[in-house]
Amino acid sequence: MTTTAKKYLVTGGAGYVGSVVAAHLLERGHRVTVLDDLSTGFAEGVPEGAEFIEGRIQDAAKWLDESYDGVLHFAAFSQVGESVAKPENYWENNVGGTMALLAAMREAGVRRLVFSSTAATYGEPESVPITESAPTAPTSPYGASKLAVDHMIGGECAAHGLAAVSLRYFNVAGAHGSLGERHAPESHLIPLVLQVALGEREAISVYGEDYPTADGTCVRDYIHVADLAEAHLLALDAMTADEVPAGEHLVCNLGNGNGFSVREVVETVRAVTGHPIPEITAARRPGDPAALVASADTARERLGWTPSRPDLADVVADAWAFAQERAGVRS
Repeated sequence: MTTTAKKYLVTGGAGYVGSVVAAHLLERGHRVTVLDDLSTGFAEGVPEGAEFIEGRIQDAAKWLDESYDGVLHFAAFSQVGESVAKPENYWENNVGGTMALLAAMREAGVRRLVFSSTAATYGEPESVPITESAPTAPTSPYGASKLAVDHMIGGECAAHGLAAVSLRYFNVAGAHGSLGERHAPESHLIPLVLQVALGEREAISVYGEDYPTADGTCVRDYIHVADLAEAHLLALDAMTADEVPAGEHLVCNLGNGNGFSVREVVETVRAVTGHPIPEITAARRPGDPAALVASADTARERLGWTPSRPDLADVVADAWAFAQERAGVRS
């Protein structure tokens, strides 16, 4: 790992993953500027020590200059259901915003980018574990907008010498100290189950129990947000060392490579919190694949990344501590 302090712009750094990555950059000794319009992020989520600019990525050229060594790009709308109802917002923000950001980077001569991509680019997989060579067939405007950005970045690298790494996340969970998951509305399984444990929700809905999996419920690949952050730092190191040189766009899946079913998650939350978690069995949701599990071989081989927190109980325990802190509950 490089130890030379550098300066990075983190777009969307007031959100869940962006704030944790910004904190890791600061802990490494780097200088960090967070650019966020707070449409989905929280000002209190900006890590102490980071410069904060409240603004849109469409206006990044106002602040981005040659003093920056790279950009980490998290500023995107990410709710699948909302993207179906309001696709125009996702094309304008995710695609149009990134186009403006790339133009600002080109003008400023900033030639390194780490992009927060998603497993939603793959849609319903033909086989698991999913590799980067799997067909991309997103089933929502959200996934399609992220795939469009990946294509845009690839063209920028080939034409203008950008070095870029797109990291396609699977299911991110857990917390890093006082930085954790707090979407509004919340749609992710672990924080939803924790809301039941806190008494904020009566029960957790289990959508479908007749899938071709061990216990009949959907299987997903969970990764600790701190492990995810480490992958971003390793991506920057790889570009700094020219292991991902100018002109290359590297795409890496990030996941544990192990799947956990909905019922396994619920049982783990029961064990970690000591609370009963009532369940309501509901019908399958349209478009929910039986299993989404990542092959992270490329990230291991090219970035030297291996998740150090693969135990689901550790992920849940950190998320539970954060949820209790937010709720004002003493553990």
